[in-house]
Amino acid sequence: MGTSSTLHAGAPEDLVELGRIVSAYGVRGWIKIQPHSSDARTLLMADVWWLRAPVPPGKTGALSSPAPARVLASRPHGATVVAQLDIVLDRDRAETLKGHTVWVSRSKFPDAEDDEYYWVDLIGCLLYGEHEGQPALIGQVAEVIDNGAHGILRVARATQKSDGNLVFMKNDKGRDEEVLVPFVSAHVHTVDLAAKRLDSNWPVEF
Repeated sequence: MGTSSTLHAGAPEDLVELGRIVSAYGVRGWIKIQPHSSDARTLLMADVWWLRAPVPPGKTGALSSPAPARVLASRPHGATVVAQLDIVLDRDRAETLKGHTVWVSRSKFPDAEDDEYYWVDLIGCLLYGEHEGQPALIGQVAEVIDNGAHGILRVARATQKSDGNLVFMKNDKGRDEEVLVPFVSAHVHTVDLAAKRLDSNWPVEF
């Protein structure tokens, strides 16, 4: 990591939101974070977090610029993570960070285990299923939802034109058609992140 001045020069372009600060913790300026995933390894291993202030109620637009904070200490605390940051000196300052989201550069994620994948890497992948015994496009992964036991792919239904561009399907009310597919090996049997492609046995017409 660089110095503080280097960190402030500009945020990485590959930031991923991993949690939200929910409260101060203790009286010495620690904070409590609610991770977005049940696996908080990346939060705990990162030595720099980028914090974004919450958008004020009634306001829309771009997210606030992220500000870096060096992690001095962190540890699991039940289903949350508690941490001490270099920018927080006391409980009063910790209280002002409530609602800030916590981001980490994707390049700083630890290597995934074999047959494990970071959900952020699955977003944007094309999911193929089976139609009459042949692979056929179902759509593009828009989100991965944590149901506590495994991930669920929220897939925007789409067709693909000859030039490779996607055409997203709409229902009778003009809304995007979606399908939910469990991200388990029984259904999604092949993952090719380099090609941004997932192959499954999920029926295309489901």
